Amino acid sequence: MKDNVPARRRWRRGWCGAAAAAMLLPALLSPPGAYLPAVMAALALVVALSVWPVGRVSLARAAAGTAVLSLAADTVSFGKAGLALLWLPFEVVALLVLLERVVRHVPGSRVGLVGGLTGAAAVLLPLRFTLHAPQTGIKESVFLAALAFVPAAGATGVGLYLRSLDRRRAHAVALARREQRLEVARDLHDFVAHEVTGIVLEAQAAQLDEDSGPGEHRALLHRIEQAGLRALDSMDRTVATLREADGRTWEEPPPTRPHGLADLPELIGRFAAMTAAEVTLSLEDEVAGTLSREAEDTAYRVVLEALTNVRRHAPRAGRVEVRAARSADGDVELSVADGAGPGASTGALPRALREQGGRPGGTGLAGLAERVGAVGGALEAGPYAQGWRVSCRLPVPAVR
Repeated sequence: MKDNVPARRRWRRGWCGAAAAAMLLPALLSPPGAYLPAVMAALALVVALSVWPVGRVSLARAAAGTAVLSLAADTVSFGKAGLALLWLPFEVVALLVLLERVVRHVPGSRVGLVGGLTGAAAVLLPLRFTLHAPQTGIKESVFLAALAFVPAAGATGVGLYLRSLDRRRAHAVALARREQRLEVARDLHDFVAHEVTGIVLEAQAAQLDEDSGPGEHRALLHRIEQAGLRALDSMDRTVATLREADGRTWEEPPPTRPHGLADLPELIGRFAAMTAAEVTLSLEDEVAGTLSREAEDTAYRVVLEALTNVRRHAPRAGRVEVRAARSADGDVELSVADGAGPGASTGALPRALREQGGRPGGTGLAGLAERVGAVGGALEAGPYAQGWRVSCRLPVPAVR
């Protein structure tokens, strides 16, 4: 892949050398008046076939310079006008190819000026013969210029069409990269932040609990180790998504195991081991496996985000209830609610926060609302009793 550009440049240089030699060799056997049209045809072909930029010379500068020289050559008398007819078709084709490349590749701020000069050089090129031939006049000049306008307009149209395709392709690539970055950010927030929060809370609990014995300390360290390994696994998947294979192509990341409602007991078990709250899970038998793959993963992430918010914003909550059931119309209803237990008033939502209608935190719930909406569901979050509840409704596909 890395050798393609140098090989392409070498191939283009060979063609440019062959084109220049083909234009200049006949001039050596012709009268001196043939030198100017031969040089201009060779210059136009080299500029049209070359890969730009070359050093500090860009396509815009090379095309503008070639067009100005061509227009200037139209006004110069170089002896017999008929000598221009031998090289005129080759220069016309070269200028049309150059016009297409200018319209397609030159940046928008300069494409009008450079494209106009190149198009004028292509349209007015027949004047190099009609202005200096004794048997031609204004009518022939206007007719041939109008005739040359048709292929010039075609080259401009082709350039504009290809430019629009390039713009659409670049826009699609930018959207794909943005979606990839957002997916990485969601994975970091949903999985890595969840495990790291658990590690921090376990370490804080160990510092406060001075009466725990060696067995409890070993169990605590084991939970921290397992959470750290899961966080590292999520980080490995994230890094693999961003790593480049050879500098040009993206490495295909290893497939991430999709989660679903069937994984909720394991998630709730890990959460219950890291909190003193009473954690309950109500999962109906006919719920797991009824959603689409995307909706199953979304449901798992909703519970994960809600439990992470409980850890961060209600660490002294007395109870946490997770429920997944079928609604009367067949949809799957999912809810995660936390509340204060007996004597644990700090688990309740602060009054000022209840008046504001929100809970402090990042953009996790906002991102989840978009994800839930993408699969046809709806997400709600707000105060509930003396705590907070996150609930969502996900539609069940008609055909499985």
